Order: sequence, then structure tokens, then C-alpha cells
Amino acid sequence: MNKWKGKSKGTILGYRIFVWCIRNIGIRSSYFVLYFVAAYYSFFEKKSNQYISYYFQKRLNYGYFNSKISIFKSYFTFGKILIDKTAISVGLRNRFTYEFDGVENLKNLLTEKKGGILISAHIGNFEIAEYFFADIDFDCQINLVTTDQEVTAIREYMDSIAVKKSSIKFIYVKDDMSHIFDINEALSKNELICFTGDRYFEGSKFLEAGLLGKSAKFPAGPFLIASRLSVPVVYVYVMKEKNLHYHLYARVAQEVKKRDAPGLLSSYTQNLESMVQKYPLQWFNYFDFWDDVE
Repeated sequence: MNKWKGKSKGTILGYRIFVWCIRNIGIRSSYFVLYFVAAYYSFFEKKSNQYISYYFQKRLNYGYFNSKISIFKSYFTFGKILIDKTAISVGLRNRFTYEFDGVENLKNLLTEKKGGILISAHIGNFEIAEYFFADIDFDCQINLVTTDQEVTAIREYMDSIAVKKSSIKFIYVKDDMSHIFDINEALSKNELICFTGDRYFEGSKFLEAGLLGKSAKFPAGPFLIASRLSVPVVYVYVMKEKNLHYHLYARVAQEVKKRDAPGLLSSYTQNLESMVQKYPLQWFNYFDFWDDVE
């Protein structure tokens, strides 16, 4: 069993290569390099391949050969999303096109002047959401709540090369629960709090719910907090389409009783499942998500 430990793969060298390729040969040409990278991962990342193969075969019911092809396509798509994110941060935002689906839900969220909760997932490219918000005059501070324990060297490198510094603030989950005060303070300023609701790390509290036909563990924090606060909750995803086009989805969470964290989680998993089925190659949880791989 291999559960997520709070750290994500990636090196500064990899990002430096992306930046060099983007600046010297262009975005689409950089995608060509990914054929070799994706092929390498498809052959040699045995653990990740085992888990993502389970996802395609057992949860999406793909055949053996379709699953093998999809593993390559998944790595290739993930690489393209990393290149896109890097390209946008170094000033090539105008090379991409953006489509808004449910933006009125985000605007309505702010008119209530209570702040709001956004819940996303490790699917698509949510990290470029702030560039969407700039297009719709969405002048609001976003606070990303994270349990990410990795060294911040990659983030610092990306900030150092960015043409425009990211406006997203980070609230780190702490054992003493002091992050709750940071969240409440942000909401009191009519700011947005964003969680990713699909990845917990061992030792943290969790809730269980079904996803793609099998029960899985989800971090309890986002759903406990969101269900206890009298603020709107919106599910937000930024998905890659063909070429250099992105599609932002914003859906209001179905109303659940206050303090009903399991009910909110159920609403979330139903919404997430519809996105996973629509964009199966953009599910980027390369570990034993369902705790079902021997």
C-alpha cells in the first residue's frame, strides 16, 4: 500500500527544462519533448503505473490495452498542464483561450459579503484559476489551504521567474489548529478560502465516501470546516481542452444541513465523479487512492 505522504513529485531541474523549452522553442514544440518523458514514466514508474492502471481498469472499466495507452496519455496530459502553468506564469497568458462556465456563481458568492469556500481537486489545472479571475474582474483575495509538506524550492523558483507574482496566499494546516483562526480572519474580510478535497495524508482525520463505485478516504478538514460556517460553497475546476484552451467550471454545492460534513462530502464526490468521467486523463492522483491495490 502506498498512500500520499503530503509531498508531490517534481524537481527544480524539471521546471528549468520546461522554462528553457518554452522560451526557446515555444509551447507546442515543448509538448513534443513530453512524448519521451511520458514514455519513460510509462515504462519505469512501476508503482505509479500500478495505481493508475487500477484506476483505468477497475474504476473506469477500461480494457487492458486501452488502459496501457491511457497511462501514457495521462502522463502526457499532466506534462502539458505543467508546461501550460509555467508558460502562463512567465508571461504567455495571451497564448491561451479561456471559457467560463458558472462564473455567475462566483460573482453571487461575493455579493453576499460573507467570503466563501471553494473546493477543488487534483484534476485539471486549478493553479491557473487566478488568471481566469483576472479576466472577469474578480478582485478578491484567494487563500489556498494546504497540507503540502514539500520543500518550497519549486514554488520559490516559479515565483522568481514569474512576470506577475501570484496573488494567492497560503494557509498551512497546523497541528495546533491555529489555521482555523487564519481561515476565519480571511472570511471576515470577504476573502475566498480554497481547499482541495480529494487527498489526505496518513495520520490526518478523514471521512469516507464512494467515488467511481468504491469507497475512498477524503480529508475531513475541508468538509468539517465548510459545513460549520455560514458561507457559500462552490466547487471549482479548471480543465484543459484541445490546443491551448481552458474551461473553468463553478458549481454551487447542493444545500446540506449545517454541521453535516458527510452530506457535503457526498455532494462533492458526486460533482467530482462527473468531472472525472468527463476528463478521465486529467485525474492526477498517482497513488493507491482507493486503498485497494495489493
